[in-house]
Amino acid sequence: MSDLRAAVAQLYNTYPFPPDPLSDAPPPGYNWRWSWTAAHSFCTGRAPDRDNIRILDAGCGTGNTTDYLVHLNPQAQVTAIDLSEGALAVARERCRRSGATRVEFRQMFLEEVATQLPGEFDLINSVGVLHHLPNPIVGIQSLAQKLAPGGLMHIFVYGALGRWEIQRMQGAIALLQGEQRGDYRDGVALGRELFATLPPDNPLVQREQERWAGENQRDECFADMYVHPCEVDYTIPTLFEFIDASGLEFVGFSNPQFWQLERLLGNSPQLMERAKGLGERDRYQLIENLDPKAVTHYEFFLARPPLERWDWSEDAVLLPAIPRLHPCLHGWPSHSLFNHDYELVQLSDPEFATLSACDGVSTVGAIVAQTGVDLATIRHLWQRQLIILATS
Repeated sequence: MSDLRAAVAQLYNTYPFPPDPLSDAPPPGYNWRWSWTAAHSFCTGRAPDRDNIRILDAGCGTGNTTDYLVHLNPQAQVTAIDLSEGALAVARERCRRSGATRVEFRQMFLEEVATQLPGEFDLINSVGVLHHLPNPIVGIQSLAQKLAPGGLMHIFVYGALGRWEIQRMQGAIALLQGEQRGDYRDGVALGRELFATLPPDNPLVQREQERWAGENQRDECFADMYVHPCEVDYTIPTLFEFIDASGLEFVGFSNPQFWQLERLLGNSPQLMERAKGLGERDRYQLIENLDPKAVTHYEFFLARPPLERWDWSEDAVLLPAIPRLHPCLHGWPSHSLFNHDYELVQLSDPEFATLSACDGVSTVGAIVAQTGVDLATIRHLWQRQLIILATS
């Protein structure tokens, strides 16, 4: 295990990842999964009780996610860890330049978190990291021990079926490198020569061109994809074995639209009826089997119970709630704006008036009285994650 971890550290010292440019301003845009308020609302249905939380960025790399976590959570204290000294040096400089001051960086292996970091964390973010550990289960169990009750963990790991061509190219490069495997600059040069030499109709070349070529113009991205010394890819069955080993509760995928059966079977009531008889995990596996090329990764939330859910279906519960705008919207105030997933949304006049009245102080009842909007509109705005509801 120590040899593999050293090899991974050497890769990221050679090619610090991700190679996003540094800036003297806060990072542009947002990823709602890195906003405690937005993530908590997605997972529970309501705003969190407090914002002065502790966040762990587990495997921060060059600090791109860390930068967002600090700026999207202005009351949080962030701890960011990574095994690569080179990547951490970039992360420190990134956050210094952007003004992200509420962060502590520490060089350590992710498997050491349970014994080396004090206290617990309300939000743990681990994107693109656990699948690069020699034993990902040891890693997720280490993180799980540091998650506070009611806390959330957001994870991103690779999917095997949508990375089939990547696995083939990884294997080809490793064979051709032979004893030079571990020389990552040689691996990148060799891999680029392979893509330039193979026929244009080769499926590995076609997949690279249609899906990955844009980001892989940068050697850091090419190396991370094709010459990584340690990678574990998942399918739905092995993913849930991994999740179950954490001892945490599976809250849901953070890209839920992809995992809706209607997307694939909605035109057949008969097939939909049969699919409804499947358990949740079997439905996910059915979707993966029917659309395997699209499953390049899984992104999901876990929680340490207790995690109370709210659905706001009862009027008596909804009326005293206090709505406010979702923190990850772009283009407001306007009838046309981008939502939390950067999808263009067109607001009706009643919806625009309702959002304009969501000041974080007025209750739903007061807004209904002021605007004349009905409760169905309030619920629809909440379901679309255009507003967040808090208990008064």
